[in-house]
Amino acid sequence: MTDTYTKDGDALVIRFNSECVRVEAWGPDALRTRARPGGKVAEPHVSALLAAAPSRASIAIDGKHARIRNGRIEARVKLARRLGADVHLEPVIGYYDTVTGEEILSEARSHFAGPPPRRFRPIASGSFQLEATFTAFDDEHLMGLGQPQHGLEDLKATSTNLVQQNTHVVVPFVISSRGYGFLWNNPAVGRVEFASNITRWRADATPGLDYWITAGETPERILRTYIAATGFPPACPDWVTGFWQSKLRYRSQQEIVNVARGYRRRGIPLSCIVIDFFAWTRQGEWEFDPAEWPDPEGLVRELGEMGVKTIVSIWPTVGANAKYFVEMREKGYLLRTERGVPAVIQFPDKDPFGVHFLTYYDAFNPDARDFHWDKAKRNYLDRGISNFWLDACEPEMRPADAENVRTHLGNGAEMLSAYPLLHAQRYAEGLKEAGADDAVLLCRSTWAGGQRYPVILWSGDVWSTWGDYRAQIAAGLHAAMSGIGWWTTDIGGFYEGHADDPGFPELLVRWFEFGVFSPVCRLHGVRVPNGVPFASADGEVDYGRDLFHVFTDTGGDNEVWSYGSKVEELLTRLLELRERLRPYLTEVMAEYTATGVPPMRPLPFAFPSDAALRIPQGAYMLGPKLLVAPVLEPSANSREICLPAGRDWVHAWTGELCEGGTTVQVSAKLGMPPVFCLAEHWSVHTSSFENLSPSADRDLGPTPDLEFGSR
Repeated sequence: MTDTYTKDGDALVIRFNSECVRVEAWGPDALRTRARPGGKVAEPHVSALLAAAPSRASIAIDGKHARIRNGRIEARVKLARRLGADVHLEPVIGYYDTVTGEEILSEARSHFAGPPPRRFRPIASGSFQLEATFTAFDDEHLMGLGQPQHGLEDLKATSTNLVQQNTHVVVPFVISSRGYGFLWNNPAVGRVEFASNITRWRADATPGLDYWITAGETPERILRTYIAATGFPPACPDWVTGFWQSKLRYRSQQEIVNVARGYRRRGIPLSCIVIDFFAWTRQGEWEFDPAEWPDPEGLVRELGEMGVKTIVSIWPTVGANAKYFVEMREKGYLLRTERGVPAVIQFPDKDPFGVHFLTYYDAFNPDARDFHWDKAKRNYLDRGISNFWLDACEPEMRPADAENVRTHLGNGAEMLSAYPLLHAQRYAEGLKEAGADDAVLLCRSTWAGGQRYPVILWSGDVWSTWGDYRAQIAAGLHAAMSGIGWWTTDIGGFYEGHADDPGFPELLVRWFEFGVFSPVCRLHGVRVPNGVPFASADGEVDYGRDLFHVFTDTGGDNEVWSYGSKVEELLTRLLELRERLRPYLTEVMAEYTATGVPPMRPLPFAFPSDAALRIPQGAYMLGPKLLVAPVLEPSANSREICLPAGRDWVHAWTGELCEGGTTVQVSAKLGMPPVFCLAEHWSVHTSSFENLSPSADRDLGPTPDLEFGSR
């Protein structure tokens, strides 16, 4: 066995049965494991990991056994016997916490006869279909993996596609209650299953296995180590924690100015207003349509004088009628298909209006990234716009067949999950070069390491339903456990919120309550256009014309005052509360920048020793002091919550002292979501909630009797 194990610097190299496995120290308390059939491991097309600092790893080799230890984590390798299998011996790796001595994760076969724990199926172009299997534990709890939309706070017993899609964001990092963090450092499309009998990670096409694992005493320590390995977040600009106004879509420069003036006239706080899609000439020209936006510099200047930032939507899509299409095609700057029509999505364009076949610029080509950024810089940044909404950056494809996409680096199945990371990277580099220190990127998708850029992830085009609203709580918490702390959601939902729906005002207010206690507070949606009746005979909205025309025209009004005076009063009071909370949010954002601990924190993350909090209850910590329990059901006037043990809590709206470790039932009137403050910090935060209760004649209770109309 003398040739099986060798030492290469801080790495243990295993060569057996024509496979090469490399386990090496990669940051404090962490190991990186790579493998591939052949004589050496492969470098990934895109890696989330930064370069590793020198370590003090120790490596020992003893016959059939070997180990590598790096701080709190140790990998132990043995040549395990596989009687009845095709190969009677194979190297199997187990990972252990060096402080407790306990196994935290180990490779495992699904059956004694195979396949092996690292299974490579050769496919064309030197890639493999890969499956890696590990032991499963009944008492294990997992969070992270980006932004799934299943609404479950625990990933155990879930199966998830590793495919970037609108609302479904893949950041393949998870934190386990067994004391480890695991990064699947592979941008390939695939799947992960956290089953009761096995944990299985799959890549549909990849040059090799690549994952990173760390051990830590607490979830916070694990997340800090992951952030250090993949990149710390930038400082959050002060204006980001204010209120963002948005809708689909503002059609002209004058409309945007009128909305901003409306907020100032009413004395309602406003930090940012968003110019959504179709402000361009054509998809792939990345410039304002001068007919509707004649003076962008003047727009930015006027809004700036009101203290309002401007952000504009840019898609990475390119239409065949765009003026740069031929040049980009000839230079290899476009994603293309392996077969069939060279387009990956059908979507409306503006000139000529109608549905077109579109593709995307190739973010895997550095020259294409430079080309795209040059256009964005000349047409937007140089005209005063420094904040960008990078929409549809998954990239969105219909159907989502990554294996039919050819990129500069190879087949799309091998790497397409990393598209939004590289797309945002070039914007971040360009903004830094231009000295735009307070700029941000609102992105519909990201990948592992995305937090090292000024990326605000939002949860995509979700529906205006109670079910979708509830799912956003879990989505935001999983994103936070994936290292993505700058996060938001479309308050009220994106699709088909109707101001004349008797139930929508209540949903909007409850969603707004959640938004006020989110890292970023942004009102957005494609509200059903004004004048369209609420429901047809079958209960669905009848728009009276082709849906694409409705979708690309403009939705109904979506300002704070658009839903009647009662809703306006409630939302205005909530925004006053948001303004009072901003100094605290600034502290929380600064902590995220310095440590990687995100603003939104699951209760088991914040209080890992409290077993009672492992039962999901749709509540979370906002920073270290405030516990938020959003109201998740219609017509609810109270909310039950299990408070973390060992500390006393104050109910923010009443000042009532509550004992930790107890389950309390508290009032939850509209506009007054259940919020608790750690008692030792209440003197600092009591002023935030004073005098913001609805007045006596506006005691709306649980009712959806909010007045509508007068939009």
